[in-house]
Amino acid sequence: MSVALKASAALMLVQAVLWSDPAHADWRDDIGTFRIGIVAEPGAGNTVPGLAVLTDAYSKALGMRVEFVVARDYAALIEAQANARIEYAIYSATAYATASHRCSCIEPLVAPVDSDGAIGIRSVLLTRDGKLPDLAAIESHRIAMAPSGSVGGSLLPLAALTAEGRKVAEDAPFLVHADSAAAAETMLVDGRADGLFGWVTAAADGQPQTSGTQARLEAAGLSVAALRVVWTSGLLRYGPHAVRSDLDPEAKRRLTVFLTNLKSITPDVYELLESKHSGGFAVVAPKDYEMAIAIVRFVSGSGPQQ
Repeated sequence: MSVALKASAALMLVQAVLWSDPAHADWRDDIGTFRIGIVAEPGAGNTVPGLAVLTDAYSKALGMRVEFVVARDYAALIEAQANARIEYAIYSATAYATASHRCSCIEPLVAPVDSDGAIGIRSVLLTRDGKLPDLAAIESHRIAMAPSGSVGGSLLPLAALTAEGRKVAEDAPFLVHADSAAAAETMLVDGRADGLFGWVTAAADGQPQTSGTQARLEAAGLSVAALRVVWTSGLLRYGPHAVRSDLDPEAKRRLTVFLTNLKSITPDVYELLESKHSGGFAVVAPKDYEMAIAIVRFVSGSGPQQ
């Protein structure tokens, strides 16, 4: 049986849930065609794998005509949703925060989860053999970081510290931006740095997972006993699927039911929609993206909101 046929059959179960509380069709008539914005993978041009299957799945979930709009980049996607040319968009965390800053007319609906329960990442400040006693001592020590454009290894820690009232400039003399995250890790391993800003995945309960910088350092030969986490940032949640706030509540409900059941009912379709995080979708709210918004404020130089 083809992916399209399996999707059509399995989605009948979701259809039953969606149609159990019939709503007036005016919202569909008002929209006409429901447009979903997505950014293609780098180098893929305007192509998205399985687009016909995804279009069919969303169309069945909403009970109306659906069209995917492939944007050249997140800036174009943000403009399209802010200007109501699309109703729904799939964002990275910082792209959503930028969209939210650009227009208060956008709200997150769901976000992906990893198979181990991780819902995002946190920045961590690591030291080895107790060389860095605490966060307050960073200015008198050499601290390695990933390149300045790295979200997890540079922007997240600097934005999080700023949000905590500990503003640290990107060009602070005690910070050393390596050419890559791996190069920054090597600086801690070979003793050229006393501390390292890295990242770890994190679950909903706040507990760190096994993935991230510390696991990479241990794989490189550093013992668990030698490593210590000096500081941990707030959570940067994985990027959401977001809708316009003025979208009819019934459409939001249908989309939420469809997406949160997608992994269990039609895993093939889920894989087409979300290939990086295999644990399914969970409902999210604007407050879940406070750290992403802090990054956008840090980059724009506007600082924490009072």
